[in-house]
Amino acid sequence: MLFNSIPFAIFLPVVFALYWLCPDKFRWVVMLISSYWFYMSWKAEYVVLIFLTTLISYLAAIVIEKKNDPVIRRIVLIVSLVFCLGILFFFKYFDFVSASTAELLHMFSIDVSPVSLMLILPVGISFYTFQTLSYVIDVYKGDTPAEYHFGKYAAFVSFFPQLVAGPIERTGNLLPQIKAKHEFDYSLATYGLKQMAWGYFKKIAVADTVSIYVSKVYDSPSDYQGFALLLATLLFSVQIYCDFSGYSDIAIGTAKLFGVKLMTNFNSPYFSQSVKEFWSRWHISLSTWFRDYIYIPMGGNRTGKIRHAVNIMVTFLVSGLWHGANWTFVIWGGIHGLAQIIEGMFISKKNLRSKGIIGAIRCVLCFAFCAFAWIFFVSDSLSEALYVITNMFCGASHPLTYFADGFEAVGLVKGAPVYLIISLVLMAAFDLCSMRKDVIEVISSRKKVVRWIIYVVFVLWIIINVPCTDTSEFIYFQF
Repeated sequence: MLFNSIPFAIFLPVVFALYWLCPDKFRWVVMLISSYWFYMSWKAEYVVLIFLTTLISYLAAIVIEKKNDPVIRRIVLIVSLVFCLGILFFFKYFDFVSASTAELLHMFSIDVSPVSLMLILPVGISFYTFQTLSYVIDVYKGDTPAEYHFGKYAAFVSFFPQLVAGPIERTGNLLPQIKAKHEFDYSLATYGLKQMAWGYFKKIAVADTVSIYVSKVYDSPSDYQGFALLLATLLFSVQIYCDFSGYSDIAIGTAKLFGVKLMTNFNSPYFSQSVKEFWSRWHISLSTWFRDYIYIPMGGNRTGKIRHAVNIMVTFLVSGLWHGANWTFVIWGGIHGLAQIIEGMFISKKNLRSKGIIGAIRCVLCFAFCAFAWIFFVSDSLSEALYVITNMFCGASHPLTYFADGFEAVGLVKGAPVYLIISLVLMAAFDLCSMRKDVIEVISSRKKVVRWIIYVVFVLWIIINVPCTDTSEFIYFQF
């Protein structure tokens, strides 16, 4: 069920009413049933996978907590991790590993036909798998107690606002809120609605609008050259940010309707002045997950320079592979890892951010780097990515023709960009201001007439930008 669909527009008010009308001790039941219904609306049979992952992690955590024998505890931990990661591997990576192995053997003149299962990737499997993994690991480390109420734990794993695309919540934040007694908080709920509206704006008015031009080029990049490729790449940078952060805003805002506060997942990442800062602002729930469960256990920055560089690179290579079963994602992660290693050689901790023109230049350079890396993310193959890189500046020696032909090829001509430009300016202004203050709170504190004019105009703007085509999925559903 998509957040930007009619079924969800019916589903959410019904669940909201049932949740708050139900006695507090049974609200977890409403949330659990609603979450499973939400997931089953996509593909009912795949609900077995999330149930099995939930059951195994639930049982493993209890055994780990009850047993004092370190050997048994470690065995149970490993078995649960292998089981949960095994499901993820089977559905997401089996075909990739099979094809890569066949290609490797072919290099040694050993002809082997790859085995392809052609399975449909279960929506959200990477997200809920990582959430259960962190729970079991935290119990093993003694950072959190095991949950003995299976129903409430299942509601924690399947909590529908963040089930299919995050944020990847930590046990210590979400599970206590699932178990806690809630009283309806009007200010929290209204804030959630406003945050949802901002998420819908980014998804509908920006991401879906931009996707028309991006898809036109990247569906067949070899048909284009010059500025058309560069422009599509820059627009994809905007698309993926607004699409994914828009989803996160809707998810976080939806959770607030039920009195639950999820972690912030994006914090104006394109105003970062370094790649390291970018990853402290982009997909925060995932970057902190890799930091806490891969980077730090390997030694983090408490090792020598070479080992530290290896730790960074391994973390980002795994991060790239998490995003998709394709070498382009691995390269994308490797590029970001290499950039952080190089940055560490030249940028001191005291010089993480600059002001004025220098700061602005650093922001532009960081965005340019991220846009370049996105080429590997959006491309279907390495050869396609290399074609884009080697052809995007063809004709640049004749600037007027270069830009004019590019805009025309992409379809950004005449009055087409006006609505998009306005939306982009609003989005950029919001992100810039939100680095210093809570923009939603600022608007909410205005006089009633002023803020309601803003609300009405804003909602109308979203409606005007609703595409005439079918409802589009969120990009991160495929991960």
